[in-house]
Amino acid sequence: MIGDFASPVHSQRRSPVLAPNAVVATSQPLAASAGLEMIRRGGNAVDAAVAAAICLTVVEPCSNGIGSDLVAQVWDEGRVYGLNGTGRSPAAAPPGGVDRNVGWHSVDVPGAPRGWADLHGRFGVLPFEELFVPAVGYAQDGFPLSPLVWQGFSEAATRYRRVLADHYEGWASVFAPDGVPAPGATWRSSRHAETLQAIAENNTESFYDGDLADTIARSARAAGVMLSRDDLARHRSEWVEPLSVHFRGHEVWEMPPNTQGIAVLIALRLLEELEVDDDPSGED
Repeated sequence: MIGDFASPVHSQRRSPVLAPNAVVATSQPLAASAGLEMIRRGGNAVDAAVAAAICLTVVEPCSNGIGSDLVAQVWDEGRVYGLNGTGRSPAAAPPGGVDRNVGWHSVDVPGAPRGWADLHGRFGVLPFEELFVPAVGYAQDGFPLSPLVWQGFSEAATRYRRVLADHYEGWASVFAPDGVPAPGATWRSSRHAETLQAIAENNTESFYDGDLADTIARSARAAGVMLSRDDLARHRSEWVEPLSVHFRGHEVWEMPPNTQGIAVLIALRLLEELEVDDDPSGED
């Protein structure tokens, strides 16, 4: 499984796309279709998962963004592999962290792009650039906003206008140059497409040690925050050993800290000890 973590402003039911030899599930049907397209092209489950994650940065504006983090578990030849693609705090951040959870001051090093590359580099079979094709297409040519995606997008834009203050125009120039479209209207962002294309062309290096990194660091300095060019260049994903517990005849795997997966395993062990029924209410 693969997860991109940002600060979601909305949620919706997962949208599985079923095929004779594959199932791809995401929170947005177009992203699930992007994953299935990789299977059609001869890719494997990791190719599909990474393509879907990249596509979510476009088809769920303000949710699963390029600036988010990534964690993944992959079952391959009888073993579970874990990839921790979460970014670290800026080196100049105070030991106690910052006192804001929105805006530039809350930004850590984004881990998702390098996570895409590292996950694909170990397990993927298609060319890395190919995984970006659906996302770049939707960003460049546009797609219609569903009512639920529009609602989250609209709420985020309203919130960002308030909390980002002077920096809102920079966000709006990429995500809402003409304001937030109405439900059903087409949303597109050529600048978002250009950014994804730049990430794809050099295996994400531009994002961490190239032109995109320079742009990010320059914007951070202008905003008076601590994220630096060196912070981006030092970022690395980490391959880790997932943790597991036995629960009612199953082996349940979760990622170790710094993720919250261990809380799930603790809860399952407590349920096992308490011998809680499948339906504690006793109802059929």
